[in-house]
Amino acid sequence: MTEIKRKLYKRGSSFETTIPMPLLFAIDKSKKHDVVFKFDESSNRCYVEFEEIERKKTAKK
Repeated sequence: MTEIKRKLYKRGSSFETTIPMPLLFAIDKSKKHDVVFKFDESSNRCYVEFEEIERKKTAKK
């Protein structure tokens, strides 16, 4: 099993961390993505998913 650790940083009233590059190998880095953290209470595990952000089309005037 591969293990990756990251620090959790306090920023104001919330916390943040960085996403390590090995987790980003399958996404198209030229596009923008949201990072979704899902917690499964029954297994007490957290999962990370990447969702591509769709660009909003603006109407030409």
